[in-house]
Amino acid sequence: MFFRNALIYRLTQEVDFSGIEDALQQKRARPCASQETNTLGFIAPIGRSDDAPLAHISNGAILIKLQREERILPGSVVKDALDEKIEEIEFRDSRKVYKKERDTLKDEIVMQLLPRAFVRKSSTSAVIMPKERLIIVDASTSKAEDLLSVLRECLGSLPVRPVTTKIQPSTMMTAWVKDGEAPNGLMIGDNCELFDTSEDGGSVRCKRQDLGSDEVQLHLSAGKQVGTLSVQWREKMSFTVDGKLHIKSLKFEDLLRDEAQEQGGDDIESQLDASFVIMSAELAELVRDILEAFGGEDVPKGLSDQPEEQGGATADDWLDSGLIAKAIESLQGNNNATITRLQRSLKIGYNRAERIMQELELRGAVSAMSPAGTRRVTL
Repeated sequence: MFFRNALIYRLTQEVDFSGIEDALQQKRARPCASQETNTLGFIAPIGRSDDAPLAHISNGAILIKLQREERILPGSVVKDALDEKIEEIEFRDSRKVYKKERDTLKDEIVMQLLPRAFVRKSSTSAVIMPKERLIIVDASTSKAEDLLSVLRECLGSLPVRPVTTKIQPSTMMTAWVKDGEAPNGLMIGDNCELFDTSEDGGSVRCKRQDLGSDEVQLHLSAGKQVGTLSVQWREKMSFTVDGKLHIKSLKFEDLLRDEAQEQGGDDIESQLDASFVIMSAELAELVRDILEAFGGEDVPKGLSDQPEEQGGATADDWLDSGLIAKAIESLQGNNNATITRLQRSLKIGYNRAERIMQELELRGAVSAMSPAGTRRVTL
């Protein structure tokens, strides 16, 4: 039940999911016919009975699962059969078989072999959070797009886009590793991949390494950036995040699994439901913290997916609160200033710290931000 990956998508408009069960029934999974290479359809995410719902709804979140069934024809088998057929024709007719005829023969052979091919099944799960206007898919990008495409076909429309952030994840992760700390309950792990930003640049993989070591910091000083980074979040999850904000190798810690088992009791379906409720709630919180840690969500013009801050406060409210003076005081004696450091000093959210840093730049207290996400203190 617990996801291993998290590709985050934003619903750009409100969508009515009240009829999702009937919609998914239009695309219920079915076996491949003898001449079909693959089929896509939804299966029950919890429960194996024929009447189990295709949309499992609990605590406002919706769990769905897309199944892909495909017939597997090894390329070597098709090639051997094709070579044998071509050899037979060339020997019998004393002529050469050219590309157009070769392609036709290949298609015929595939159709002949398909009914005898092995069948393989795979599935992709996703949680839909209408209140948060999020869809989180446990898959690679291509499989996620398959699920969203079939879901869009069932619903008629699905206004959704991948979530992006105001600051490039690589830039922010580089600043974290340089600074030795990350914000919003995130703790830097011991794995990362560094890449050279030049056209012919290489990369360095660090596994089970102290990322604060002189060796790693030397690579960063030379201009390399962090492409992937392992992190832990609030002692509840650990995962790797990359420059596209893809979360992989996601692991839910034992305390969450134990909580699900305790709430679910002895019944397997009840345990799965409890796991789903806990997982979806924690993922919603993780997404909020992740987006704030990377500078806030980058919302295209004309869209208003989420309010930037809760409580309706404006940037001017925060500038009048006396935090500017505290911010200047916290920078004294430091050579460099980062938003994350300012956030920790003032115990405020990332968006507030970012706006205060912008005001400090306007007042000449700090320099403009470098590509690594740092600023010089000019007090």
